[in-house]
Amino acid sequence: MMAMHCDQCEQTFRGTACVEKGICGKDPDVESLQKILLYGLKGMAAYKAHARRLGKTDPEVEAFIEEALFATMTNVNFDLNSLLAMVLRCGEMNLRTMQLLNDGHIELFGDPGPCEVTEGIQEGPGILISGHDLLDLHDLLVQTEGTGVNVYTHGEMLPGHMYPRLRAFPHFKGHYGGAWQKQRREFEDFGGPILVTTNCVLIPFHHNTYGDRLYTHNATAVPGSQHISGSDFSAVIAHAKAIGPLTPTPLKKSTVGFHYTQILGLADKVVEAVKNGDIKHFFLVGGCDGAEPGRNYFSDFAHSAPQDSLILTLGCGKFRIRDYDYGTVAGLPRLLDMGQCNDAYGAIQVALALANAFECSVNDLPLTLCISWFEQKAVAVLLTLLHLNVKGIRLGPALPAFITPNVLSILQEKYDLRAIGSDGKADMEAALAGV
Repeated sequence: MMAMHCDQCEQTFRGTACVEKGICGKDPDVESLQKILLYGLKGMAAYKAHARRLGKTDPEVEAFIEEALFATMTNVNFDLNSLLAMVLRCGEMNLRTMQLLNDGHIELFGDPGPCEVTEGIQEGPGILISGHDLLDLHDLLVQTEGTGVNVYTHGEMLPGHMYPRLRAFPHFKGHYGGAWQKQRREFEDFGGPILVTTNCVLIPFHHNTYGDRLYTHNATAVPGSQHISGSDFSAVIAHAKAIGPLTPTPLKKSTVGFHYTQILGLADKVVEAVKNGDIKHFFLVGGCDGAEPGRNYFSDFAHSAPQDSLILTLGCGKFRIRDYDYGTVAGLPRLLDMGQCNDAYGAIQVALALANAFECSVNDLPLTLCISWFEQKAVAVLLTLLHLNVKGIRLGPALPAFITPNVLSILQEKYDLRAIGSDGKADMEAALAGV
């Protein structure tokens, strides 16, 4: 009889794998739930790190992280039901964490609202700030005040413009660039120093020349970049001055800042428009963007939305759909940019408020969620939606490979979780038909 060796518990048995003896947890479904939990915890930790920097913490969240990590250790939990319950509990704790972050942003930077943003490079020296951390953006604006150096947001920092205490800085000039996967070309073309505050940062290609202009901060770091561990950005500012004026580019205007508090302020108008038949459907199209094939699906899906619908978007997934004229409906812009992936809490609040206004569940609303995912924060948000019992979520461009067929069948049966198709227009027609 052939000996079988387990790399996890480092024991050898004859004839029967150790998982069948109940000694270690290498059952693929157990491992799948452990991975879902770990990825959810990583995403929640990112939100939590932002919130903590803003002075927002929650002892219950802290305790859950310890307990959940403990549950993923060897020889602790082999039970699918209890692991699934902990996965959903992670979604609950992530909701609390995102609320902490949301509240911290508002308290520090003011009540967010719609604003017009200039996109492109203007006259003078400049610094490009990328990532998600709005406290870093604030600190950079304070330190560059009166220096003659302009500040531009990149990628997921775009929603920083919606906060009044940030856009009050006159040298906060605007925005440059799109989603994270385009940064190698955009950082190259920018010409000035770049400060990356969080994920997503890429290692420059060998032919890129911006490596000596790339500054990473706190947890972010790539080979060849200049790392800043504190909040003193004087080296970045000095570098911008040394480079001097940047080459201006053509400019355009865009509107951002439809924070959930703004949308809830229009709730009566939205409800009336639904009752009158002016608005017949709501779509949430957003999440993470990426470079792999299939993500044009989200553009096709959004562009196919009928004129009597509203489209909410957030995260860097919005760069797939924002450069398009959606027009208006019931006096509102049809595309409402709600902010960063860090602002996913707001999209949830809008859905809950609509359900309350119409005295129904979220699943009874004319609402379709079409979510693009790439990394761990998206997993955390998905777990929050499942914790809230939101059903029928379309997820793509592919379902996570770490979800085994058995676990997937559980999620499909319980939550109607589904992979997006290959045809955005066809899926739009199916969503409108209630399929």
